[in-house]
Amino acid sequence: MKQHRSTKAFQTFFLLSITCSLSFGQAKWKPITQQTKPWSRWWWEGNAVNPKDLTYNMETYQKAGLGGLEITPIYGVKGEESKFIDFLSPKWVEMFKHTLNEGTRLGLGIDLANASGWPFGGRWVTPEDACKNVNFKTYQLKEGEKLSEVITFQQAPLLRYVLPKKTTVSELKYPVSKNENLQELAIDQVRYERPLPLQTLMAYSDKGEVLNLTAEVSAMGQLNWQAPKGNWKLYAVFQGWHGKMVERAGPGGEGDVIDHFSEKAIQHYLKEFDKAFANTDVSSMRAFFNDSYEVDDARGQSDWTENLFQEFQQRRGYDLRNYLPNLFSKENTDLNHRVLFDYRTTIGDLILEKYTGEWAKWAHARGKIVRNQAHGSPANTLDLYGLVDIPEIEGTDLLRIKFASSASNVLGKKLTSSESATWENEHFLSSLSDVKKALDLFLVGGVNHIFYHGTNYSPKDEAFPGWLFYAAVHFTPHNPFWKNFSTLNSYIARTQAFLQDSKPNNDVLLYFPITDRLTEPSPKGLLEHFDGVTPEFNGTDFKEVAQKMIDRGYGFDFISDKQIANLQSQNQQIITGGVAYKTVLLAESEQVPLETLEKLVQLAKQGATIVVHHKLPADVPGLGNLNERRAKFKALLAVLNFAKVNDKVSQAKIGEGSFLLSDDLEAMMTYAKVYRETMTDSGLQFVRKTSAKGNYYFINNKSGKPFEGWVKLEVEAKSAALYNPMTAALGMAKFRNANEVYLQLAIGESCILETLKAVEKGAEYPYWKASAEAVELIGTWKISFLDGGPTLPKTLETNKLGSWTKAGKEYQDFSGTASYQLNFAKPKTVAKGYLLDLGKVAESASVTLNGKSLGTLLGPTYKVFVPTTLLKAQNVLEVKVSNSMANRVTALEAEGIVWQKFYNINVSARLKQNLGDKGYFTTKNWEPKESGLLEKVTLTPVESLK
Repeated sequence: MKQHRSTKAFQTFFLLSITCSLSFGQAKWKPITQQTKPWSRWWWEGNAVNPKDLTYNMETYQKAGLGGLEITPIYGVKGEESKFIDFLSPKWVEMFKHTLNEGTRLGLGIDLANASGWPFGGRWVTPEDACKNVNFKTYQLKEGEKLSEVITFQQAPLLRYVLPKKTTVSELKYPVSKNENLQELAIDQVRYERPLPLQTLMAYSDKGEVLNLTAEVSAMGQLNWQAPKGNWKLYAVFQGWHGKMVERAGPGGEGDVIDHFSEKAIQHYLKEFDKAFANTDVSSMRAFFNDSYEVDDARGQSDWTENLFQEFQQRRGYDLRNYLPNLFSKENTDLNHRVLFDYRTTIGDLILEKYTGEWAKWAHARGKIVRNQAHGSPANTLDLYGLVDIPEIEGTDLLRIKFASSASNVLGKKLTSSESATWENEHFLSSLSDVKKALDLFLVGGVNHIFYHGTNYSPKDEAFPGWLFYAAVHFTPHNPFWKNFSTLNSYIARTQAFLQDSKPNNDVLLYFPITDRLTEPSPKGLLEHFDGVTPEFNGTDFKEVAQKMIDRGYGFDFISDKQIANLQSQNQQIITGGVAYKTVLLAESEQVPLETLEKLVQLAKQGATIVVHHKLPADVPGLGNLNERRAKFKALLAVLNFAKVNDKVSQAKIGEGSFLLSDDLEAMMTYAKVYRETMTDSGLQFVRKTSAKGNYYFINNKSGKPFEGWVKLEVEAKSAALYNPMTAALGMAKFRNANEVYLQLAIGESCILETLKAVEKGAEYPYWKASAEAVELIGTWKISFLDGGPTLPKTLETNKLGSWTKAGKEYQDFSGTASYQLNFAKPKTVAKGYLLDLGKVAESASVTLNGKSLGTLLGPTYKVFVPTTLLKAQNVLEVKVSNSMANRVTALEAEGIVWQKFYNINVSARLKQNLGDKGYFTTKNWEPKESGLLEKVTLTPVESLK
């Protein structure tokens, strides 16, 4: 062995592996259940499934540690057409029933997407129920004139493909569902050239007169009307067909997307599922699922429904037809903004009540719950999430993630799910370390029900790389990291067991100021769609405040106007969903609904503290009953008489509580007795929950460097326990007065901290520090290739570690697992234990010493604890390293072997530099990716940290 001089003698390390026992003193792992395990989206390509391979797939997933599957049928595999099964056909239902039975046998939960692809739509959606858009024409008339022009609107043809095709609209049958080759065509959007039905014809004079002329228009579009005194502008509104098709649909699921604003459309749509399952027992299925809205990632917006005028008048109290010039105007006026707000609010009401609400009621009536991705909708996503059983989010922005968990927390829902690891890197390059980093962000954001994105049904005998999905990390047994996938799944299961068995513990309800966004015109069209905070709220005080709250360690949830209406005040706290918050925070906003301000004033009168950043809102939105609403609003503001309480904060006492106002967020929070978790100053992220005996913290080190030190907590505690969900290590934490806990976290590492209201004793959590310099393990490494392909390379021997791809062509092409074996003598240093550091690894590794497993390491650090008792005079170290799929896929492409054989988008590139000549992903410019143990392996003597 050789001295490793670069190691810092006093660097300390968090214990990475010491025990897998269920309990250790007072610390105790929670039971792992089907629900605490991670689940996965399960793509059925072409629905080309059979009972034998369904069972094989499910048994493989179960052994890897998955708890359940969400079936999403999608586009098929070329060459497998004879095996395609139409979605919801009797044969498809037979395969689904087999899946349910196997799920029961294997302990796997089953959810089902309510569509083949997304959004909701399919072959059975008629043009009457399809998504619609609004079109208008204007005409000018002077006194005494008649309109000679026929009032018609011919919809222009439009055909958009996933990839360029040669078919034209004129070659397609109408409606689109009658075409037999929809898998091959992969149409994204289609509009047929056809006359559109007139919704209304309105006339507006320069004197302010408004006339409804709809009844004066003949069936042929001729207007029987002569303009009276004045100059007149006529607006003709026509209902068009937006033409959006279901994305990535499988056989039988292709067709129009439904009208999301129509109760009739969703009811007709869901009848197809009732018909399919009429004679089948699907009681063991858990939930129906809706993927994100995504109707408007096409040409133009879906912004109309056939009864919009009636719905608008019923909800807003006036006739939208009287204000068409204001709705369609591009001028920046207050009246235009108010009409636009009311139109958008009506659309939001419709998607909330007529679509989301009806869908949830339908599922509940059949004994099922619903999971919903609300982001992307032209409505308040907090309210849409609030109507369903399990809100689901996707993305990589923490503020966006918190929209789903906020709805769960505010409304007392147990679970928040996530579409996880959708695109972590380019195809075949994502490691389990990349995935863990993504999952940790979701967990910090309040998610406690992880869904991978995802796994593909693939026949057992299908050649490498198997059936694949166009946007995924490829959680498939063909991926070399599959051998170590169960370690990641155990990590998630242990973590979620705590996060599911607890309640939220956040202090602040941060008002979501959607009113201002609904008021401002958008260059994209009449509607605004909401995915979170970015980019919709860029440049706003709301986004700046929300990000500062994250960065500075304040626990908060977003809250909507509708949710504020249901808040209660008790003992100077604000109660919702069975959870107490300390305050409601309003970032700077120009307008809020009258009902919201009324409720906030009421809460303050009852003892609550309401905090306002920068300034109070000045007005109400919308046009209906404006004068009365505005007068009440001004009266409420008038009772808020602010006086300075210090040089940064003003207070308006009202009843038993007050409003606080300040430009200094932290000063105001301190005055309100809302305190931040200072661990964020050290680059630690957290989510805090309430448990039966105290609190749980999930803490992740995102700082990019190891963390060690005392962490002050903003909850009262008398003792604490620590859990490492990756290694199963646990024990009582070092704890001292002032609620401080000692933590040691490697880069990217996470822990669960349990605070306890009483002093509890038990075996201590093992903390370690280096007691001497690291030493390098030297000798001859024997590298044997265990499994993978395209062929197993010959065994190598080397005294210097490095990428195995440097050994020649067969090693460059290889993706799989290799065993590294080294014989070494026991170190002469006397120590309680050693830290084995594998250095840089590509990509994941399982470690065995003298026949005993030490653990599986996923990265970004590759260190594991070695007890002295395990060492002998002579020792055998074995490290099994699995690389990525990349090198083998590169070799396939170089040999001209076609593996990209999928319909629709096939396999698309995430990064532009990997876009091939045919519009698909390519590896043609790739060099072999590093694989194996890449640098020296060391042992560092360690002793217990006192």
